Amino acid sequence: MSWNKLGLVYDAKLYEKGWAANSALTPTPILLENKEVIRVYFSARDREGVGRIRYADLLAEDPTKLIHVAETPVLDIGEQGMFDDNGVIMGDILVENNVFIMYYVGFQLVNKAKFLAYSGVAISEDAGLSFKRISKTPLLDRHDEGLYIRAIHRVLQDKGKYSFWYSVGNRWQYIDGKPFPSYYIKKLTSHDPLKLSGEGMTCISCKSKEYRIGRPRVYIHSQAYEMFYTKGSIDGEYMPGMAVSQDGDNWLRQDEGFTLQPSQEGWDSNTVCYPSFLSVGSKNYMFYNGNNMGLDGFGCAEQLNETNKIYR
Repeated sequence: MSWNKLGLVYDAKLYEKGWAANSALTPTPILLENKEVIRVYFSARDREGVGRIRYADLLAEDPTKLIHVAETPVLDIGEQGMFDDNGVIMGDILVENNVFIMYYVGFQLVNKAKFLAYSGVAISEDAGLSFKRISKTPLLDRHDEGLYIRAIHRVLQDKGKYSFWYSVGNRWQYIDGKPFPSYYIKKLTSHDPLKLSGEGMTCISCKSKEYRIGRPRVYIHSQAYEMFYTKGSIDGEYMPGMAVSQDGDNWLRQDEGFTLQPSQEGWDSNTVCYPSFLSVGSKNYMFYNGNNMGLDGFGCAEQLNETNKIYR
C-alpha cells in the first residue's frame, strides 16, 4: 500500500471546550446512509485526561472538508462507581436497521492497579446524534483471560454471526519505574450483537520486546481479512502494524506491509497509531492519530493503489 497524507483533518485546538480540552483518540469512521457524509466518532479528553465520545462530520467526496462537530458529548462518562466513570473511548459502531450500536471502552481508577478497562454498549435511535447505555455494567467484563483489560475494537457481521476482536490485558510492564498496560488481541463470536460470553481465541500475540498490541481493526475484501493494529515496545516505540488471514481466526503478521509512517515534522512526526479504514466508493481512506496518542486530533490518508478493493 502507498498513501497520500491529507493532513490533520480534525484539529482539537479549534474545537476546545471544558470537556474537550484536547485529543481525538481512536477515530472510528462510518459512511452515513446518504453516502455524502463520513462521520468520525472519537474520544475527546478534558484537562484531567478523562474522555467522552464526540463526533466530526466530513464531506465524503473530500474528507479534508469538515462540516460539523458535536457541541456536546454523544456519550458521557458513567455514573460514579461504575466501570466507565473515569472516561470512555471508541471501540466500534455497528449500524443495523437504522439503529446505531456503539461499542466503547470504559475506564475506572482503582487503588492497586493503574486502571481497569472493560467494554460497554450504547444505542442510538436518532441516527447517531446521541447514545444511551443499554446497561450500567459491561458487555465484556472482567474474566480470567483479561483481568484488567477486555476492550472491544471491532465488530463485524461475518458468516452468519457477529465477530468481536478485542484486547485483553493481565499484567503491567514497568518502564523506567512506571506501569504500562500489557495486552494482546483475541476474538469472540456471538449470534447476538448485544450478548457475549466465554473466553476468546488468541489472534495476535506480542513478539520479542513488544509488551502491548491492540486496537484491532479488521476489514474484509473478497474472501480475505486484513487487520490493522498498534504495537508498543519496551524501547518506547508505538507504531502501527498489520496482519492477514483467510478465515479471521488464524493470522499472519505482515507489519512491513503497513507503509503509512510518521512524517518528517508536525503532528504525526513521532507516531502513527490507531489506524481505522473506510472505503468510500472507489476510494479507500485511513483515519489515524499521531503524536501523544491523538493529542492534536486525527488525520486522514488516501490509499493510492489497489483502490479497486472495496472493504467492509
